[in-house]
Amino acid sequence: MAFPCSSLINPNPWRESSIQRPSVLQLNVRSISTPIPIEISQFPVAANSFQSSSSSRFALRGRVTSFHSRFCGVKFWILQKLKFRKSITKNKWRNASERLEIQGKDQFSGHLETPLSSERKFSKDVSPPNDSVEETSVLILRIEEASVRNYDPIVSNDAAATLMGSPSSLLQTNSINYDGQSSREPSLCIAVVGATGELARNKVFPALFALYYSGFLPENVGIFGYSRKDITDEDLRSIIEATLTCRVDHQENCGDKLDAFLSRTYYLNGGYNNKEGMAMLNARMEQFEAVSGANRIFYLSVPQEALLDVATSLADNAQTQRGWNRIIIEKPFGFDALSSYQLTQSLLAKFEEKQIYRIDHLLGKDLIENLTVLRFSNLVFEPLWSRTYIRNVQVILSEEWGTETRGRYFEGYGIIRDIVHSHILQTIALFAMEPPVSLDGEDIRNEKVKVLRSIRKLELDDIVLGQYKASSNSMDDVYLNSLTPTFFAGALYIDNARWDGVPFLIKAGMGLIKHRVEIRIQFHHVPGNLYRERIGHNIDLATNELTLSGTPDEAILMKVNNKVPGLTLQLDASELNLLYKDKYNVEIPDSYEHLLLDVIDGDSHLFMRSDELAAAWNILSPVIQEMNKKTIAPELYEFGGRGPIGAYYLGAKHGVRWADD
Repeated sequence: MAFPCSSLINPNPWRESSIQRPSVLQLNVRSISTPIPIEISQFPVAANSFQSSSSSRFALRGRVTSFHSRFCGVKFWILQKLKFRKSITKNKWRNASERLEIQGKDQFSGHLETPLSSERKFSKDVSPPNDSVEETSVLILRIEEASVRNYDPIVSNDAAATLMGSPSSLLQTNSINYDGQSSREPSLCIAVVGATGELARNKVFPALFALYYSGFLPENVGIFGYSRKDITDEDLRSIIEATLTCRVDHQENCGDKLDAFLSRTYYLNGGYNNKEGMAMLNARMEQFEAVSGANRIFYLSVPQEALLDVATSLADNAQTQRGWNRIIIEKPFGFDALSSYQLTQSLLAKFEEKQIYRIDHLLGKDLIENLTVLRFSNLVFEPLWSRTYIRNVQVILSEEWGTETRGRYFEGYGIIRDIVHSHILQTIALFAMEPPVSLDGEDIRNEKVKVLRSIRKLELDDIVLGQYKASSNSMDDVYLNSLTPTFFAGALYIDNARWDGVPFLIKAGMGLIKHRVEIRIQFHHVPGNLYRERIGHNIDLATNELTLSGTPDEAILMKVNNKVPGLTLQLDASELNLLYKDKYNVEIPDSYEHLLLDVIDGDSHLFMRSDELAAAWNILSPVIQEMNKKTIAPELYEFGGRGPIGAYYLGAKHGVRWADD
């Protein structure tokens, strides 16, 4: 039976005067040959709604306004007893019928919404999965109306609406749409502020589409682009469409998903007054959002000088009151310790700490996640994770391209503020932290900040700054007309019981020979090694190493010593390797996908908290102060080379041989 329960969803109340006397609803249902034991108590809605009689009649008593909900509950109970299958198609339902006869039509006349108002007798061909349908039983439902006040439905409206379709889908239904939007599941609106910028076009929108395509975004999601350009929704869709691609490993329904995503993408010209612009954005989002709840994410892809104005206007005019609000802020997070503190205080005056997500895309790589997984889920590694066994740790990030893609931004901030302050120090904090209480974001951040506060302040003797040489036939150095460093090497020490005396060497640079991102752990030499004579003079070559590589290939490598096959005793240092592309036949998601999904889930462990931010600036402050005084000149190195020679002297000073030597 397909009673159109959704036709009574209309919220307009029925007038008391329209109800004069009890009405009878008679339902003819073809039953199966084997009698079904009827126990109304098995279904709560039916149990609460029926009163039985000796004549096998059940009287459904209650207000007319709640009759719709109760009747839908009865229908579900009947369908459940008949064990309908969701796979039954409409064509298989034709051989049986249900007829609904409504007596006392005059009592309802003019007070029901269509189609109920235009038809008083419904028939629908249905056939239950049991073919032995022989007998007919009559179920008479007698309804008495007392009052239409205090309407309180027992069955949810969404369940009633679902009854129009497959019966089994009732169990899976969570919401009902009003104007196409969900009324029970909170909607999600994601606003990309600075939507026409390079970062938004090439990274943010593609990451959002990848999440939508893979099913990680809810169906009731709305994507809103916001900037000052005077363009339309269709213009924005055309701009970003060229950058959207489907997964290589599963391209099913790619075109349909792309069209669906673009249809949910909108644009708003905020103009030059962000207060008015954010108010308009709020109004546009409210048109899209669900009735019951609404959550919002704001990705602020804007220059640092515009950040505070945008964030303040957003806080005052665009936050929802019916759900959570989260803002994503791009690095760098200030210019130095003082400016970072001022920025933090301004943000905390408008937002709670839990709302702020300071994003660094380099922290979204699987390499970073593997730090904690490898250590805390493998018994073989956790006991070794201390100064007792580890000789040194190297964190290397080298890029083969120059500053041509970053322009004036890099000129103003340099390698320290862009990479070292957030990515390098966060990597070290995750590597060196104590086991957290749980995997909750706050528990992990509590341990990270302890590590950052334990790191010694960098002194000038412990760093090397470099800048690649200008080239006459390239645009790589077009903005490098100052002392802005493009290379940084340093030696950090963590003054706590676990890591006392272990040097953490970091190296980050641009315009180098190879693009490489890795963490390399070198262990101590074996005390009293029985095979020392077989190893040779350079014992460092026989040192055990554990390498976590993020670029060029995701991999975990373990360097061990083994015997070369043969009759002689000859040792060789070999690598046990787990190469992701060989082991896992999947496409590795972009780091922005990972981090955006974390924001949606409320997972903050890869995002810097305010106290972490301050602790990181405290480590770098002595160097930055000297740079501001222009008392340090970066060492020049060849573009495409290995970096400044001073970095090798720095390693030797701390007894470390660089892994890429």
